Amino acid sequence: MTRSPPTADAQHLTGGRPPASARAIPSKAVSAPAPVISYPPELPVSAAREEISRAIAENQVVIVAGATGSGKTTQLPKMCLELGRTRIAHTQPRRIAARSIAERLAHEVQVPLGGAIGYKVRFTDEVTEATQVTLMTDGILLNEIHRDRLLRRYDTIIVDEAHERSLNVDFLLGYLARILPERPDLKVIITSATIDPQSFAAHFAATAPDGERVPAPVIEVSGRTYPVEIRYRAHKDESEDDVDGLLAALRELDREPDGDVLVFLPGEAEIRDAMDAVRGLYAKDARPTEVLPLFGRLSSAEQHRVFEPSNVAGVRRRIILATNVAETSLTVPGIRYVVDTGTARISRYSVRSKIQRLPIEAISQASAQQRSGRAGRTSAGIAIRLYAEDDFTARPEFTEPEILRTSLASVILQMLSLGFGDVTEFPFLTKPDSRGVKAAVELLTELRAVGGRTGALRLTSLGRRIARLPIDPRFARMLLEAEKLGVSRDVLAIVAGLSIQDVRERPEERREEADRLHARFVDPTSDFLTLLNLWNHLREQQRELGSSAFRRLCRSEHLNYVRVREWFDVHRQLSTLSRSGAPKDAPRQAAGAAEPDALHRAILSGLLSHIGILDTRSVTTDPAKKNARKPLPQYRGARGASFAVFPGSGLRKASPDAVMAAELVETSRLFGRTVAAIDPAWAEDLAGDLANRSLSDPHWSKDAGAAVAAEKVTLFGVEIIPRRRVQLARRDRDLARELFLRHALVEGEWNSQHLDKRLTAFERRNGELRRQLERIEERERRRDILVGDEAVYAFYDARVPHDVFDVRSFETWWRETQPAAPKLLDMTEGDLLGESARTDERDFPARWRQGDQVLSLAYRFEPGAPDDGVSVVVPLALLAQLRPDGFDWQVPGMRDELVTGLIKALPKAIRRHVVPAADWATTLGDEIRGSGPEDTDGLPASTLRAALAARIQRVAHQPVTERDFDLERVSAHLTVSFRAVDQRGRTVGSSRDLRELQDRLAGRARESVARSLAPRREATATASTARTVAAASAPLERTGITTWDVGDLPEVVDTKVAGGVVRGYPALADTKDAVTLRIEATPERAAELSRAGARRLLLLAVASPTAYVMDHLTAPEKLALAASPYPSAKALIEDARVAVADAVMGDAVIRTEAAFTAARDAFSARVVDELFQTVSLAARILTLQRDVERAVKKQNSMTLLAALGDVKGQLASLVHPGFLSRTGTARLAHLPRYLQGAKERVDGLSDNPGRDRQRMTEYERAAALFTDAGGTLPLAADAPARLVHARWLLEEFRISLFAQRFGTAEPVSLQRISKALAG
Repeated sequence: MTRSPPTADAQHLTGGRPPASARAIPSKAVSAPAPVISYPPELPVSAAREEISRAIAENQVVIVAGATGSGKTTQLPKMCLELGRTRIAHTQPRRIAARSIAERLAHEVQVPLGGAIGYKVRFTDEVTEATQVTLMTDGILLNEIHRDRLLRRYDTIIVDEAHERSLNVDFLLGYLARILPERPDLKVIITSATIDPQSFAAHFAATAPDGERVPAPVIEVSGRTYPVEIRYRAHKDESEDDVDGLLAALRELDREPDGDVLVFLPGEAEIRDAMDAVRGLYAKDARPTEVLPLFGRLSSAEQHRVFEPSNVAGVRRRIILATNVAETSLTVPGIRYVVDTGTARISRYSVRSKIQRLPIEAISQASAQQRSGRAGRTSAGIAIRLYAEDDFTARPEFTEPEILRTSLASVILQMLSLGFGDVTEFPFLTKPDSRGVKAAVELLTELRAVGGRTGALRLTSLGRRIARLPIDPRFARMLLEAEKLGVSRDVLAIVAGLSIQDVRERPEERREEADRLHARFVDPTSDFLTLLNLWNHLREQQRELGSSAFRRLCRSEHLNYVRVREWFDVHRQLSTLSRSGAPKDAPRQAAGAAEPDALHRAILSGLLSHIGILDTRSVTTDPAKKNARKPLPQYRGARGASFAVFPGSGLRKASPDAVMAAELVETSRLFGRTVAAIDPAWAEDLAGDLANRSLSDPHWSKDAGAAVAAEKVTLFGVEIIPRRRVQLARRDRDLARELFLRHALVEGEWNSQHLDKRLTAFERRNGELRRQLERIEERERRRDILVGDEAVYAFYDARVPHDVFDVRSFETWWRETQPAAPKLLDMTEGDLLGESARTDERDFPARWRQGDQVLSLAYRFEPGAPDDGVSVVVPLALLAQLRPDGFDWQVPGMRDELVTGLIKALPKAIRRHVVPAADWATTLGDEIRGSGPEDTDGLPASTLRAALAARIQRVAHQPVTERDFDLERVSAHLTVSFRAVDQRGRTVGSSRDLRELQDRLAGRARESVARSLAPRREATATASTARTVAAASAPLERTGITTWDVGDLPEVVDTKVAGGVVRGYPALADTKDAVTLRIEATPERAAELSRAGARRLLLLAVASPTAYVMDHLTAPEKLALAASPYPSAKALIEDARVAVADAVMGDAVIRTEAAFTAARDAFSARVVDELFQTVSLAARILTLQRDVERAVKKQNSMTLLAALGDVKGQLASLVHPGFLSRTGTARLAHLPRYLQGAKERVDGLSDNPGRDRQRMTEYERAAALFTDAGGTLPLAADAPARLVHARWLLEEFRISLFAQRFGTAEPVSLQRISKALAG
């Protein structure tokens, strides 16, 4: 196919010959050839040469507006040379443009490059003393301001492509507007496309003599363009996207003549999607269509394919899918048709999140015109806009200047470095947004480059060094920190690599190969180390290979050679600048690789707001979703941002807990590019005051000996240290001191064992004093005697200096102070006592005396506790001999309260006579004073309730007894509790009921008594009576005794112990085949056991006549005995022998050998006769029992069941196994009468059952009294005498009710039974 001729700009940049009619301009250098000036007539700017030259000569500022291709870039410098301007600075927005235009211009004026025509870009300087026109980037010119404030080096400055409104251009225009009044000789020429030239004219308006502002002159030069037809093809419905619209537009253009198509798409991802669709659209066409991408990240080779003839045979047309890079920066030849999606990725800086975003936005009208103009460069063309005309007219007229959508940090840093003052007062063409200024200041503050506040900012020493480095302030900060940490060499390489476009290329058709080759350098923990690995590889290969071989290596490994050279150049320049500005004592990096942590710390210094903490919620842990596509882990970043690691990162498969990113860019989502895993705690020192530290949970640590707190450190909202323990004194010394005083000194919560005992003696003395007063509080049941902790705190606060806040500082101070003032920290009772008056100590005694026993009292004031109130501490050895007498009176100090409680516990009918209770308690207390246990040796004449009842009865004029007091209604703490303790003072049991406690611990109490008496052979007698001997003479406990060989047994043995006298009671205990000599704790128990023991010795001492008796029984007797409840007749006779032995012994307890001998002899003489009598009586009883049982069986009426059941119960209580010995021979004689009475009752039941029921009701009342008193039928062997008496009174009561003709052995009634039970 035929290609369109190149544009004028393209001809000029590729070597067209100037015309012969040219004039030479003398050069300043004698040896340098003079430039030859000529103007190509085909360029529109040549026709306006006279007008432009005149305007330059007459005005200090001239604006030349011309469309692309008008020739203004190459011809304006010639006009200036013709006007005699010989020091011309010509700025370009891009380095490649500065170099290529310098080459073209030198060619046109026929001078070598570097002579009259030169250029200066970063890392390259082709300028000599003979240079009259210097092409340079606008950044280079701005950098020269540091050395030449008024730019006196130049007499003319041409600012090209000003319509792009880059940040550098706006800053440069503002600076030129400021210095022009001081440089009247300086000429400024501003070139612009036809986009809003009037704004430049207004910015450089001069003040006329009449005071009116006169805009700078604008000279417009027409471009060489052809008409372009604009077609609007908006989407038909919401389901149609840009790709659908593009395919429809391409099919529409297929009906037009041949010509290449330039398609504008917003980004790389959209281009790749569109490529697949477009290639599919033309895949089956006869004539092939070549589809090529064009975007900034393409390799050089792929970019060049766009500008070179197609290699596809028979190609019909090319379709170039491009971003807005083809809008103004690059001119694609052969374009006849344009398809415009109307969108682009516009770089925007978010002042809120401090993130550079690349959102897809609708382009302005000016950009849309630039795009459509590309179709009319070589011939008439067509532009299809994939949006509606109404949409176009509604869009903004011009693209927003870069100053409103990028970070202003570099600009503000340079302005501060140049001393320009407040940024808001600088004459920018467009005033920067105040939020943008604030965000830039915050970034510079983050980098520690500035101090102060907006409007009064100042450069720090660090900031001055950052300003001298011609790179992004973040990167400059990294270099300075690396210098400090001694890792400059490696960080220089990394920063240089970050400052340029990525050298790695991924050609479309060889992407997998490129990825494989590049993977050799990947570090799985850090993209920065990946970059360093690549750098080390390139440097090594460069040293080993020649220039051509190195270039081929780069190509084979898909590394852009031009960018690699730029990387080397940037590194070289930064190395030079770093060395020149580094302090002399800065550490040098040692040979070999730097320590990774130090390297990353240095890099982190510039990326403090680019830290991310892993959001664990975004990491999939569900096993069911293991095979599903994993979502990208999210990181919580500064100021609430959330980002993901860019998929091209070496860390894409890992999910480190924390990362830092060289940049955060928002495209389809927010991505962190070039990331590394870090320890976020590194940021704390780097951030300094920017880190926000919050304390929580301040508390005293006994182990640390100081107050500590949990500290959380955040940086821009990111938790760099979630929680750590810190010394509170570092943040809040006053609070730390207070906690030390309260916990260590007031509450004693400190480890003082390592301190000299003399230093802590005050604590021991104060503690003992405090415990004494606490015991008084417990006794008096008050909480107002001892002052509170606040008063103790005030005591120490007044004496301990303010610089003492922990154990260590206290030890240092007290070690110095104590020798001179040893009592400084000693408290007195006056320091610890409150204002309330104390009661008499006799009201709350520490001891309780009962006879010769002295017991300790313990006090506790804790309502609800089991031992709340007064507790009597009873050694186990003394427990059994303790009497409950007197304890119901309480201690004197609590007696009034007890009396009040008892009054309130009376029935209402009585209580109403003694109200108010408190007043009557005082009155009654006065009356009974002197009758309590404290005045009667612990054994008052009556109980407290009895004493009160007698006195209340006189007032109430009605009977009042002890039983009227409902003890359930009296507070528990008013009743004395008893606590039994062993020899070591350990509690073995407690109860408010002394008898219950004695019964429960009877066995242990007896053992304790025996232990107390057995080893104390040195004890002395406590009584002179013959019945009491000292423990030293006490008999030893023995077992297996079968004869009386124990001599005379004393009734009691005793020994003194702490608090009283331990008394033991020797006893002979029956073990059936022998007896055991043991010490009992109570005389009652000893007597009971000794009777049984002596009886057993009697039975063993006298041969049993059982066989003889059995042989001489009559037949009826034998028959009767056979039906007894005993296992055998022999067992019955043996039990009868026991009864006879009891009868012989009588009620006396045998304790002497003489008494035993007498009893043995008596038993031996009486046993045979009395045994016959007893057995005969037993036979008669058993016969009568059978008669009663037969009578009961004869009755079958249901109405008599209750009465019959009562009779059966009576029989069971009278005749049972062991009834002979249990009943005794004396009482056995009455059993026939009881049985005869029972039979008579049964026989008469059917005659008058109602009468029997009435009598049984009366009997049951008596039986209930017996049961309530603890009685059982049959009676227990160890039942007390009152119950034994009452038990047989019940039988006599039956006779009196049911069989009066048999008579009773003694008078009996319900009242007599009740009196007997009362004892």
